[in-house]
Amino acid sequence: MPDKTVICDQLNKSFGETAVVQDVSFSLEAGKFLALLGPSGCGKTSTLRLLAGFEVLDSGRIEIDGVMVADGRFHLPPEKRRVGMVFQDYAIFPHLNVAENIACGLEHIRKSAPRVQQMLDMVGLPDLGDKMPHALSGGQQQRVALARALAPDPAILLLDEPFSNLDTSLRAQVRGEVRALLKQNGATAVFVTHDQQEAMFLGDQVAVMNAGKLEQVGTPEAVFHRPQTRFVAEFMGQTNFISGEVTALGIATPLGRLPQMTSLPLGAKVEVAVRPDDVRLDADDEGNGRITNRQFTGIAYIYEVGLENGDCIHSWQPHTFKLALGTPVQAAIRQSHTPACFHNGKAV
Repeated sequence: MPDKTVICDQLNKSFGETAVVQDVSFSLEAGKFLALLGPSGCGKTSTLRLLAGFEVLDSGRIEIDGVMVADGRFHLPPEKRRVGMVFQDYAIFPHLNVAENIACGLEHIRKSAPRVQQMLDMVGLPDLGDKMPHALSGGQQQRVALARALAPDPAILLLDEPFSNLDTSLRAQVRGEVRALLKQNGATAVFVTHDQQEAMFLGDQVAVMNAGKLEQVGTPEAVFHRPQTRFVAEFMGQTNFISGEVTALGIATPLGRLPQMTSLPLGAKVEVAVRPDDVRLDADDEGNGRITNRQFTGIAYIYEVGLENGDCIHSWQPHTFKLALGTPVQAAIRQSHTPACFHNGKAV
């Protein structure tokens, strides 16, 4: 038997004249998680629906667990793809109890009782099989949906914004539980989310989408620290962009010279991605900026700094570092890592 893998090659899908998925390609190893990340309307849910078989490919190729399931001419229906689906609203049948909900995807219902109990034990609900969905909390409903999707032993599990209906206080707890359960089960999973922190927590790989296209795929660390496009840098965290110019000694910026070299010609203009943790601040009457706003988060202050050249940046500082609005400061880029730079929207 082949390893449980997913291969998507040059996927394309349009609705009328609107292209919603354009030349999307990625692959996923067995037992790994991929987070499809992007803003509303970027094509991530359409990509998930193509994987599930709910939408028909215009062109491209999808392979699941060594089986071709779609290639633009051939379309295997969802029930034959060995795909489990967890919907945004869980889609639990309100007239069925928990055990019946889990069993509904299994063949030979009379023989499914041991598998249902196994799933209930796995998701930590061993004694709730006879409960009705309305008697469950949001987190418990999420686990029932997960158990139902995993019961038929799918080759791949697809999850569409699975935590969006949970309260903020519960979301972090439940997603941690779900990730641990899926890893324990050896599942291969694709998540759709618009939440950057969620994507980086859940995904072994993160795929950032924009306007139907895949901007970048990589580990959470690579996507965050080494964005390949300006869009990825802007979407992954609170990012400001300051002006830069290529010189013989590096890139000159309002925050000082960056030592990195580039193949761009001298004098070329670039944009430098600067995140709040990149920026060091010191109160300085002769400095290059001034505090224009501040936000207290409890463990830190996030300062907004207006620079002399008109650029605006933010700086993360510990809660003990308190500066009043209007304070002149000297802002500089920390030397812990080199910020990403972009020319015409592409990393240099």
